[in-house]
Amino acid sequence: MACQSVAAIMDEQALLGLNPNADARYRQRAMAYFEQLKESQDAWEVCAEALAKGIYNDDHVKFFCFQVLEHQIKFRHAGLSAVQQQLIRETLMKWLQCQLMNNQPEKPFIRNKAAQVFALTFIMEYLTLWPKFFFDILSLVGLNPHGIDIYLRTLMAIDGEVVDRDILHSPEETRRNTLIKDGMREQCIPHLVESWFQILQTYQQSHPELTCQCLEVVGSYVSWIDLNLIANDRFVNLLLSQLSVEELREEACDCLLEIVNKGMDPVDKTKLVESLCQVLQSAGFFNVEQEEDVDFLAKFSRLVNGMGQSLVLSWTKLAKTGNVKEAADTLQAVEAKVPLLLQLLVHEDDDISANIVGFCYEYLHVLKQLPQLTDQQKSNIEAIMLAVMKKLTYDDEYNFENEGEDEAMFVEYRKQLKMLLDRLAQVSPELLLEAVRRVFTNTMQNWQTAPFMEVEVAIRLLYMLGEALPASHGAHFSGDTAKTSALQDMMRTLVSCSVSSYQHSSVSLEFFETVVRYEKFFLVEPHHIPNVLMAFLDQRGLRHNSPKVRSRVAYLFSRFVKTLHKHMNAFIEDILTRIQDLLELAPPENGFLALLTSDDQLFMFETAGILIVNGESPVERKQALMRSLLLPLMDAFRLLLAKLLQETEEERQAALADCLSHAVGFASRTSKAFSNKQTVKQCGCTEVYRDCMQTFLPALSCPFQRGVLRSSVRSFLHRMIICLEEEVLPFIPAASEHMLKDCEAKDLQEFIPLISQMTAKFKRQVSPFLQQVFMPLVLAIFEVLARPAEENDQAAALEKQMLRRSYFAFIMTIAASGMNEVMANQGAENIERVVFTIIQGAVDFPDPIAQKTCFITLSKLVELWGGKDGMVGFPDFIYKHIVPACFLAPLKPTFDLSDAQTVLTLSECALTLKMIHLKRGPEFIQFLQQEYLPSLQVSPEISQELCQVIQQPDVKVLKNYMKAFFQRAKL
Repeated sequence: MACQSVAAIMDEQALLGLNPNADARYRQRAMAYFEQLKESQDAWEVCAEALAKGIYNDDHVKFFCFQVLEHQIKFRHAGLSAVQQQLIRETLMKWLQCQLMNNQPEKPFIRNKAAQVFALTFIMEYLTLWPKFFFDILSLVGLNPHGIDIYLRTLMAIDGEVVDRDILHSPEETRRNTLIKDGMREQCIPHLVESWFQILQTYQQSHPELTCQCLEVVGSYVSWIDLNLIANDRFVNLLLSQLSVEELREEACDCLLEIVNKGMDPVDKTKLVESLCQVLQSAGFFNVEQEEDVDFLAKFSRLVNGMGQSLVLSWTKLAKTGNVKEAADTLQAVEAKVPLLLQLLVHEDDDISANIVGFCYEYLHVLKQLPQLTDQQKSNIEAIMLAVMKKLTYDDEYNFENEGEDEAMFVEYRKQLKMLLDRLAQVSPELLLEAVRRVFTNTMQNWQTAPFMEVEVAIRLLYMLGEALPASHGAHFSGDTAKTSALQDMMRTLVSCSVSSYQHSSVSLEFFETVVRYEKFFLVEPHHIPNVLMAFLDQRGLRHNSPKVRSRVAYLFSRFVKTLHKHMNAFIEDILTRIQDLLELAPPENGFLALLTSDDQLFMFETAGILIVNGESPVERKQALMRSLLLPLMDAFRLLLAKLLQETEEERQAALADCLSHAVGFASRTSKAFSNKQTVKQCGCTEVYRDCMQTFLPALSCPFQRGVLRSSVRSFLHRMIICLEEEVLPFIPAASEHMLKDCEAKDLQEFIPLISQMTAKFKRQVSPFLQQVFMPLVLAIFEVLARPAEENDQAAALEKQMLRRSYFAFIMTIAASGMNEVMANQGAENIERVVFTIIQGAVDFPDPIAQKTCFITLSKLVELWGGKDGMVGFPDFIYKHIVPACFLAPLKPTFDLSDAQTVLTLSECALTLKMIHLKRGPEFIQFLQQEYLPSLQVSPEISQELCQVIQQPDVKVLKNYMKAFFQRAKL
């Protein structure tokens, strides 16, 4: 009868919507029903009854009922009546009883959710209503496998809620969790440990999955319970016996690791680790080479790593406190593990090796601290070196052309090995240098017959020495003679033994990386430069059959030339001829296979520029070379722009625009070669860059693909402002006019820095132009900011915020440039409108970066126009608007005085008040005391205090006072 009544009460139609395959209508109804049951005072009780009586067979309905129950316990427990709280306890125990009688266990997702609900109930009631929680559960389940499964899952759920350090808890929850753990230690932990022992013993043959679950529980709880309950002969022997059972050994290893990692006294920790090692060794676990199960060995390696690190930590503590004998014993224990460490480090499986790196690193750190090394320790260092060198080697399966997850993992593993190599260098730089030299020399002597991985790793080791044995500014070839001559010998061998011809991309890459890392070698022995240049330029480098090699070499070549161009004068024109085809603009046709990508070509153009500009040719020759470099770009640009203006298909327009953008980018990049010592003018290149400007600017009026074209031309103008100086000025008005037409927020935001750069660089020279462009630019900004946007369009809101910041920064640049006339000549109405936006920016927008800029600008305007001979009517504006802004902004609830950026804004606000006082004197103090501060209900005492601080010469005092003033005002 009860079944019928509940079935009638529960909304069967809504329950249909719980099935993931149900249609949207039913799913919506299920969601609404869920909300209804959650919020009702007692409707949830039907779910409790359904669970207790096992009314529904559908898994989704069972899960749903647990979710409803979970909500009540988590969010409404305190508001439930004693009867309802009792109902929850009874429901859980009845459901658990049903599990004991079922032939089949519930699905794992239901068992996990049930465990979560048990755990939540425990957390809410253990300290008050249900102190016998574990006793009741253990009495009910006995050794029933289905019951034990729920018990163990519940323990793991409790660990997640109460112990797990990765979960952030509020102070209240932390206090509650501490009380729960204290209560458990006093009342039930010994019983729980006994239950774990029984489960491990009973089920290790018949139910390995339960045994593994139990081992996980022991590992989780051991960190905060009395270790003697676990670290005793009975328990440890049981765990060790499970290391020999295939299904249990990995979990048993993890459990032992948790025991080893438990914080304890260093002497006790050493004893624990040593006794564990003794048993493991006598059981044959240290014979790593006889073990075939790599998954277990990976876990075992972690265990040995944990034991090793624990011993090192104990040694560190004992050495610090001066316990000489115990420290020596512990160091001996560490040393005794090195043979095992080496077996694991050199293991062919990288996971096994990676898991022991931590112990190895810390062992080397111990050796670094010892005053003197024994012969055994030196041979340990050599053995670790050889292991690292061996493990750095690629294997046959590594896919160089299509790197996937395995390759990425090996790259990460190599980084760990590099850390070991760096640490080895700190412990014994001489040993490392000698070992690398030996491997390198032997390999280079017969590179033609050696496998690629051996050749690659030999060069790689030479490369790695550059960081392992650091030298300031890469000066590896001066100073310490032993190191210098060893590196010099190896570099000489590298560049003269023809290994650059080795037919494997990894060797080619390593060769060029090493040549560039030790580029200073060529300052000492410049006669090797021609050979290396040829390697860069032929099929070994820029024309290699691997795109990856070509791409990297393009970058490395530019670095090589930057450093050594002074030694290349004799080859400049030869180099430019050889790279000519690599400087061609790739046409926008599909299927055209260029040797280099456009990004790689940027480096090639920069390199060409450096060679031309820094060569010793006469100015006329430099001019001719630069023109022959840039003319093909200009010709191609004109043709492509004409094509774009005719093109109607959007995809094709985009391809043409990209190509045009590359042409501009390449021309731009060549200008990076110029410097203060070698200017455009001195090299006779002004005219060719002016021609580029004339060629590129028409793209600004192209109606298609405006964003791409404007962006590239704008970047070019930025470069030209730096390089061409005032020669660029005639081009700016027309360029600006085009860029202000039909623009978006992003266009304007990127255009403003161009005007600001020009203002800062040319000042008075651009004043007439700025006066002319000022209001059109400001109005364009106002128009874009006023456009309506979707309420939830965060991208648009961010663009507007960035534009607002750029606008305020622009006004600040104008105000700070000393060109009073730019704004002063805009007419009273326009000036007022602009200054009002600055006031608005300072007060109304909760953006401390923009607010800070606005206060800096207001301070500057007060300095310009606020004095006796300032702008007519401006003093009145100061009192009506600027002074109130200095108080209203910090009083806003959004003005967060605990935020560092906001505090900087407040400092600028204080400086603005200081500037007003400087310009208006006693009149300002009188205004504050008699009019403004009384209007804010500030008491006469505080008013006087503030005015006194404003009049003090030390600005720091005012800044500190203002912070305290507004903190008080907000209380």
